[in-house]
Amino acid sequence: MKKLLILCVLLLLTSWCNAQTKDLMETVRKTIEASNAIYADLANKNDGSILTRYTDDACLFPPNAAPVCGREQILNFFKGGPKVHVKFTIQNLYGDGKTSVTEESYYEMKDLEGKKLDDGKVIVIWKNTKEGWKMHRDMFSSNHPAK
Repeated sequence: MKKLLILCVLLLLTSWCNAQTKDLMETVRKTIEASNAIYADLANKNDGSILTRYTDDACLFPPNAAPVCGREQILNFFKGGPKVHVKFTIQNLYGDGKTSVTEESYYEMKDLEGKKLDDGKVIVIWKNTKEGWKMHRDMFSSNHPAK
């Protein structure tokens, strides 16, 4: 009887912990979705505001190029880039929801008139900082051959 009671308590505790993790990951998902929704707008400003999305020691891993690491290099990467609209669709989130999360997403990029320019996939490692969730590693590539 004692073993059965202990087993029941452990099962209840496991269920409670799983529910807590699920709620936490849902909160993180909403935060990432909100950040993704304004990402292109910040990049389009060309004023450095895109850096608010990244950790101080972040790195980008663009296709067909060397890694871009640090605030100055990331700013130079975005400076003078085309003005676009980007929609990100999260496929999966992995992680503990406390210190870091990995985002697996698809993106669709359009010009300001709505013409589709590209689509592809993204892997982002998000880090929970004192200022909130920020991108720490950002890797992306097109679904289409390089031109």
